[in-house]
Amino acid sequence: MHANRIIGLDGFSRGWVAVSIAGDRRDIAFPADVSMALSAPFARAAIDIPIGMTDDGNRTCDKLARDKLAPHRSRVFTGARRWLWENYKDPDEANIEASRRGQKRASRQLWHLGRKIMEIDSFVRAHLDRDIREVHPELVFLRLHGAPLPSKKTEHGARLRRDVLVSAGFAAIDDWMTRARIGTGAKPDDVLDACAVALGARDCAGCVPEEAAPRDAHGVPMQIWF
Repeated sequence: MHANRIIGLDGFSRGWVAVSIAGDRRDIAFPADVSMALSAPFARAAIDIPIGMTDDGNRTCDKLARDKLAPHRSRVFTGARRWLWENYKDPDEANIEASRRGQKRASRQLWHLGRKIMEIDSFVRAHLDRDIREVHPELVFLRLHGAPLPSKKTEHGARLRRDVLVSAGFAAIDDWMTRARIGTGAKPDDVLDACAVALGARDCAGCVPEEAAPRDAHGVPMQIWF
């Protein structure tokens, strides 16, 4: 294992797609949890999940990321709040409380990401001394392609993302999207996103906000890199 490894993580139902870059080497794995994914030495890791949360779910980095991705603002999820999942097991009850607090209700899509969000939150808070950043794959693809891409759920959108990654050195991407992921539960677009997150972690070409990251109540920086 290499201490200079860069790791990009993207979540799926059974675990994480973990793509690592060490010099010219590219590797992929499908660990069950983040502690397994980040157990070996690494220089920097990045994850496509909210890192750092506010009590009301509003983060400057989300707004800025959505603006960059316009007109595809919905590709950035918003509204993650620790109390949603710390205090509630039922999304309807959580949303009643959100309304009582005068806050935006959590979408079902956000609610079902809760287990992953809280897994990462717990790990990051326990390892604030390690370089673990939030990277949004769509911002990475925007940077590398130079223009917004069509949906990754379309054949054309998936092909464009695949071509961008091949140009960025992922020669094995076709094998990863087919043979390597079979039986893991990960989808082809999970692999594409994890590769993009790894590139964002390696390059750190930009971030929102560009100035020093605001920190949440637990000292976790709230900044999205690409």
